[in-house]
Amino acid sequence: MLERLNQEDLCKQFCADVKLHRRTDDKVMLETPFTFPDGDQYALYLEETRTGGIRLSDGGTTLIQLSYENDTDKLFEGARSTLFEQIIGEQGIQFDDNSGQFFVETNVQDLSKAAFQLGQAMTRVHDLTFLNRSRVASTFYDDLKEHLCDLLPRENVKQNFLVPGLPNADHYPVDFCFEGKAGVPVFLFGIPNRDKARLATICLQYFLQNQVDFDSVLVFQNQEEIPRGDLSRLSNVGGEQISSLNAEDDFRRKILKKAA
Repeated sequence: MLERLNQEDLCKQFCADVKLHRRTDDKVMLETPFTFPDGDQYALYLEETRTGGIRLSDGGTTLIQLSYENDTDKLFEGARSTLFEQIIGEQGIQFDDNSGQFFVETNVQDLSKAAFQLGQAMTRVHDLTFLNRSRVASTFYDDLKEHLCDLLPRENVKQNFLVPGLPNADHYPVDFCFEGKAGVPVFLFGIPNRDKARLATICLQYFLQNQVDFDSVLVFQNQEEIPRGDLSRLSNVGGEQISSLNAEDDFRRKILKKAA
């Protein structure tokens, strides 16, 4: 079968799925077979640049699509922001902060290449929405901090806190610390996986052995994914537990109960 395949036939097949639609605003819409997960086709727009080239953009539709079910501001914060910038750099495209458009400047000869560049970038940006609390530990901590600061003044939340006067305190950092009832600090540990469960257990045991006066809260990415033995050891030394960030009512109730 492969011996019957030739470039001319292949080009015809690709061209059959690509159409140009001229609009009244001097822009041309490029219809391609690329689609978002909901089935909507990618909207790619062509317009002439002042230098005689072509600007190919998504018209801001990528962020509009994401905004239906996501907070797009998160794309520009923490770990997601780093990945966002990485995608733009790797795909050789640009992003206009004012209009929210992804675009690439090209010419007629390289238009097909540019369309693939931009289409792949749009797909990768859309995939950033999969970086949610149940998948990526780095964004779990971003989300955890956001949840805390929604309930408590940001200046009262100390991240990567080191216990004053504790020997080798830099070996036992606390994810987040805030003032609790009666002046007792509350140490909050985020637990995205088994390894962090074990590390938190070691830290809490060390604090207890050194008679540190503290209260504690353990927030899991998904408590059900922590092996029973590790969870049992952590429970022996830890305080309040919140099964996941999705348990928003439980999170709010337990944090506000502890906070001063």
